[in-house]
Amino acid sequence: METKLLTIDNIAEAGEIIRRGGLAAFPTETVYGLGASAYDADAAAKIYAAKGRPSDNPLIVHVCSKEQINDVAEDISDDARRLIDAFMPGPLTLILRKRDRISDGVTAGLPTVAVRYPSHETARALIKAAGVPIAAPSANISGKPSPTTARDVLEDMNGRIDAVIDGGQCEVGVESTIVDTTRGTPVLLRPGGVTYDMLKAVVPDIRLDKNVLSSLAPDEKPISPGMKYKHYAPEAQVTVVEGEKDAVQAKIKELLAENKGKKCGVLIMYGAVYDDAVMINGGYENSEYARNLFAALREFDRLGTEIVFAEFRENDGCALAVKNRLYKAAAYRVIKAEKTAKRPCI
Repeated sequence: METKLLTIDNIAEAGEIIRRGGLAAFPTETVYGLGASAYDADAAAKIYAAKGRPSDNPLIVHVCSKEQINDVAEDISDDARRLIDAFMPGPLTLILRKRDRISDGVTAGLPTVAVRYPSHETARALIKAAGVPIAAPSANISGKPSPTTARDVLEDMNGRIDAVIDGGQCEVGVESTIVDTTRGTPVLLRPGGVTYDMLKAVVPDIRLDKNVLSSLAPDEKPISPGMKYKHYAPEAQVTVVEGEKDAVQAKIKELLAENKGKKCGVLIMYGAVYDDAVMINGGYENSEYARNLFAALREFDRLGTEIVFAEFRENDGCALAVKNRLYKAAAYRVIKAEKTAKRPCI
């Protein structure tokens, strides 16, 4: 079965695919999602099969209005209401208490549901056309970089799903921010386009989950996507080199020399100074880096790169989201580059 490539003009057809229990990938402002009816346990099972996704990794339910949130969730706290009013529609997902109509297959057996109201017009149009909330993780093979174009989706999913709607490149480039509002004090589980500082301005007592920059233990059950398993990784081995410009570039040049004879790539933040490597520009600001990150990791694979060194420095509110994705893509291979002290003149 060849996956159909659709456009915004084919929204009605894509909605019918969802209604009849099929799978359709679609653009959002963050990344492309792989959608099925949130009310259909069999359709949810197809998502897990298409992605090769572990069955204990819950899905995010997408809605097309604030009112529709009440169809899938209950006992919504005051903090959750404040976050909904401040950031929805947008790149924010909230963990809420689920209603019984949401199947355990969508929530991986949890009593909670992850809910998102995207700002992307095509995503909202598809949910309306389907007539049901849409359960959708990122539309990639589990563990690989998330797709930010329809081309990325087809690389992983052609023949595995019914259709993909081509909506161009995603604006944010990394998955939505996830906040758990079911434990009393809100907890940031996954950083994204809605930054920690933005959240704190609305719910000042929000705290950062300990696993944002580390992985869950093997016996821990994830309550949201992206917390436990290998994520965002290309075929190439990734190492993050973090720090100030001169120290980072000196360290990467040293690493390139150590790996001479291998096809190496550098995801650059500071500028092109590496003669013996494939260079792809991530962007100096972390907000730009976030938008380009997954596309760059996929391009390194297309070019046959074996090893990737990623320059990184925190310099704006999106830094936590970029660091979270980079660390996971690198399986926590991180080098803190430090300046070499200059010898005093005698």
